[in-house]
Amino acid sequence: MVMGWIWTAMLLISIFFSWLTGNGAGLSASVLQGAQAGVTLAISMAGGLCLWSGIGHLMTHMGLTGKLACLLRPILVRLFPETRQDPDLAADLSANICANLLGLGNAATPMGVSAAKRIAAGDSATDSLCRLVVLNSASIQLIPANVAALRAGLNCNTPFDILPAVWVTSLCSALLGLTAAWILGKVWRHD
Repeated sequence: MVMGWIWTAMLLISIFFSWLTGNGAGLSASVLQGAQAGVTLAISMAGGLCLWSGIGHLMTHMGLTGKLACLLRPILVRLFPETRQDPDLAADLSANICANLLGLGNAATPMGVSAAKRIAAGDSATDSLCRLVVLNSASIQLIPANVAALRAGLNCNTPFDILPAVWVTSLCSALLGLTAAWILGKVWRHD
C-alpha cells in the first residue's frame, strides 16, 4: 500500500516538473523507453529463473530434498528443534535453504511459507519462526542465479564475477542475523 503511494507521488512529481519545464515529450519518450527496457529485461531473466526453479521442483519430486534434509539435519536440528518430530518440516526447510543457496528467492518462498505454517504457534511468533524469517531475509547464496540473470540480461560479459563478494556478504549477514535473533530470543522471553 505504501509503495503504491510512493510510486504515485513519483509519477505526479515527474508529470508536474515535465509540465513546468515544458518537456512533456521527453517524459513520454522516457516512459515508453523504460517500459520497453523493463519488458526486455524481464524476458531475458525468465529463462534463468525457469531453469533454476525447474531444477528445484525436480529435486523435490525426485526425493532429493529428503536426502538433503538428512545432510542438513545437524544444522536444522540446532536451528529448528521442531524438525526432530516433523520430517515434512525438515524437508520444507532443506528445500528452502537449498533454493536460497542457489539464489532463487522466488523458488524458496513457497517452501518457506510451508515451513512457517508448520512452525507457527498461535498468534505470536516463536523463536524458530523468527530464525526462519531471518534466514530467508539474509540467505547464504552460493550461486546468485537471479542476480547473474539480471547482469546477463543487462549485457554483462561476466555475470558471475561477483561470487566472492556475494559469498562473504551473504554469509556475514546470515550469521549476524541469526546471532541477533538468538540474543533477542534470550533477552525477550515470552510465556
